[in-house]
Amino acid sequence: MPHDHSEPHSLLPSDPELRARALETILVQKGLVDPAALSALIDTYQNEIGPQNGAQVVARSWLDPAFKARLLADATSAIAELGFEGRQGEHMVAVENTPEMHNMVVCTLCSCYPWPVLGIPPAWYKSDEYRARAVKEPRAVLAEFGVALLAGQKVRVWDSSAEVRYLVLPMRPAGSEGLNEAALAALVSRNAMIGTALAGTA
Repeated sequence: MPHDHSEPHSLLPSDPELRARALETILVQKGLVDPAALSALIDTYQNEIGPQNGAQVVARSWLDPAFKARLLADATSAIAELGFEGRQGEHMVAVENTPEMHNMVVCTLCSCYPWPVLGIPPAWYKSDEYRARAVKEPRAVLAEFGVALLAGQKVRVWDSSAEVRYLVLPMRPAGSEGLNEAALAALVSRNAMIGTALAGTA
């Protein structure tokens, strides 16, 4: 019976995810990896070390001009002030979105990513398609993510690497002037800190 190519494949894991699962299976079978320890590590990065950390950094920068200045001057040190530091976050650079400039981040060579502030990278960030297209046609990629750029707004793509990782500071949403830090952080998604989304509405 011929295969119906119109049926959805959204439930199938991506190719990198399949490779990761295959590697995990082999390592577990050989006794080199403890499944419980691996699950605990993943849970830590998803629920304790994750985008909520970066969202707190962004919210603080929206409320505290002095902190924002330190963040833009030396992101690694400023982020460490909030207790977020460690491997994959040693050399951080913060880039600010403005009405004139929208920033987005990609890692064209692999999938370098600031784990201490964003947690585990999403599968699409590691995909060959995103890594190639984000550089060649960033406006088209942003449109597919639902990002509506402002009239005349330029786009700058930052290529993350093992030496430098980036955090995008999204523009503060209109109407959020009376919100406290926790409420502001709730408006900041992981994608907004990669540059493939805008901060949520207040």
